Amino acid sequence: MKVILNKDLATLGEEGDVKEVAKGYARNYLFPRGIALPYTPKTIKIIEAKRAEIEARKEQKRLDARSIKEKLDTLELSITMPAGANGKLYGAVTNQTLADELAKNGFQIERKRIEITGSGIKNTGKYKAVVKLYENQSAEVSVTIIGQEIKTEAPAKPAPRKGRRNERFDNKEEVKEETQAPASDQPAEQEA
Repeated sequence: MKVILNKDLATLGEEGDVKEVAKGYARNYLFPRGIALPYTPKTIKIIEAKRAEIEARKEQKRLDARSIKEKLDTLELSITMPAGANGKLYGAVTNQTLADELAKNGFQIERKRIEITGSGIKNTGKYKAVVKLYENQSAEVSVTIIGQEIKTEAPAKPAPRKGRRNERFDNKEEVKEETQAPASDQPAEQEA
């Protein structure tokens, strides 16, 4: 089924594009949300009338993407994470972590648009992350991961368990006195 996109949809296309999609996808998802319109002569005329508006919005998005790209290419993020003595992180730096750090620096970028090689950064060091912007534009962000060593205390001696057996064996001196006491309480045998 042919549809005309009424809004940008990352997985499908941009506003004004004509796409071929499954009927169920169009009827159950795209049409109810206002993302697309059916491909009919009436909707074609509506979109053609808006074509100049659509192109102006696309050009504005391109300009915004270029300015963001310039800023992101010069940006160097520094993230402090808890790590072990060997530099291995307790956890990982994911695209969500980077999206949060970018938000702190004034960039509102979805985590889906941030790509990190592998499943995340798991060691301290310097890395590059790719941020996908509008159309085929992308920016590289330098990320430095600093390890914050967590001080751990030596494991403490476990407390003795409570119970009859432990109480009896923990007090060995008392046990020895108890075994010796009855012998001293008995009267000494008299010699005849």
